[in-house]
Amino acid sequence: MNIMRWFRRIWDKYGPARRLVIVDGDALPDVLPARDLVLTRDDGDDWSVGMRCPCGCGERIEMMILEGTLPRWDISINEVERPSLHPSVWRKSGCRSHFWVREGRILWCE
Repeated sequence: MNIMRWFRRIWDKYGPARRLVIVDGDALPDVLPARDLVLTRDDGDDWSVGMRCPCGCGERIEMMILEGTLPRWDISINEVERPSLHPSVWRKSGCRSHFWVREGRILWCE
């Protein structure tokens, strides 16, 4: 494992936790924050969660949370407003990252 990858995994596990930013509408903004997750909400319905890939490639990841869509993720927020996603996020193309978001932290799958 190279040193940058090792450092990124340590930072994701022990660095500042990611927050959830809520935006109005059914589409993600053009520019996503570097670390935080963005939840789109339209008329009280949650549509999707977006984030930049934590591996460092910076690719945009959008996960649908709207009922009836496939694939679909569930999001939960703990008492200090840190997000968790279920199931894991596994990019099938590009960097092919595979990770969990748990209480605002990235937990990498090997």
